[in-house]
Amino acid sequence: MKVKLRKLLSSAAKSEKIGLLIAFVAMVVVFQILNPNYATMDNAVNILISMSIVGLVAIGETFLMISGVVDLSAGSVAAFSGVLAALLLKMGWSTPLVFICVVAVGSLVGLINSTLINKLKFGFFITTLGTMSIFRGLAYIICGGKAVFITNQTFIQIGIVRIFRIPLPAIIFLALIIIFGVILKRTRFGRSIYMVGGNPTAAYLAGINQEQLRVGLYMLSSSLAALGGCILASRMNSGQPMASQGLEFDAITAAVLGGVAMSGGIGSMGGCLIGLFIMQGFNNGLQILNVQSFWQQVCKGLLLFAALAFDFARKKQREKSLREKTVREKS
Repeated sequence: MKVKLRKLLSSAAKSEKIGLLIAFVAMVVVFQILNPNYATMDNAVNILISMSIVGLVAIGETFLMISGVVDLSAGSVAAFSGVLAALLLKMGWSTPLVFICVVAVGSLVGLINSTLINKLKFGFFITTLGTMSIFRGLAYIICGGKAVFITNQTFIQIGIVRIFRIPLPAIIFLALIIIFGVILKRTRFGRSIYMVGGNPTAAYLAGINQEQLRVGLYMLSSSLAALGGCILASRMNSGQPMASQGLEFDAITAAVLGGVAMSGGIGSMGGCLIGLFIMQGFNNGLQILNVQSFWQQVCKGLLLFAALAFDFARKKQREKSLREKTVREKS
């Protein structure tokens, strides 16, 4: 019994998630000492609200990054979607129809990205960088560069209604991260994503259609970004073309902090969720301390560098463990 307990404690100590949880607790303690209003229920709700939009994008980015690619257009798609939703509501469309239409347009953006990558063999970085610029520009064009105000109360309620004090956007996000976490870990589709990201050659030999998989992942990513854009518009009571700037980088930072490897093949929704708590908790702490917005930008950049450094260290540790395992097997 004692041997099993020691093994359990040893494996827990080596777990990346344990280290992330310790970092999160340490961050909460530090901010609570600096400002007693940090670790309160009201502020926890604020963090959940801010997490909900970034979290939706982070789900799509996590799937993509595990498969070995990334999407830089998510923030622009969210902004375009929010403006489009506001314009459709202004034309008299119903709330359900607006959500369906906007998410469908989002999935079309993902189809465009994947087609350019699959058929024209463009690199995923330059492709999504291009669509990021295009859809940010379109967001300004379709509204004339001005915010489009929303008066539809049903749509507005989605962003502000609470169930047992928890905002509906946070409930939507938490429900989706659970669903997609199960899909990632428990389905053939999820296993294919890991195989494509970890060993593309083995995935090809196993008969996995990588181009088809990429289409689905990019459509998923853009659809979630579009959904996030709609929810943000409902919270802001308007569609704003300048909204969601840097959203994709926040999502990527959270995913990498949570243990998703930039090189692909490794990561989980649980780790992504912890990464989101760390990043949004950090941002919220800076705001509570009244740190100037310019310095907040600097700190967010440093946090991204820290996430990349952790990813590099984890990669080196995995390579070392693999070499040691190979040596043991040969001996």
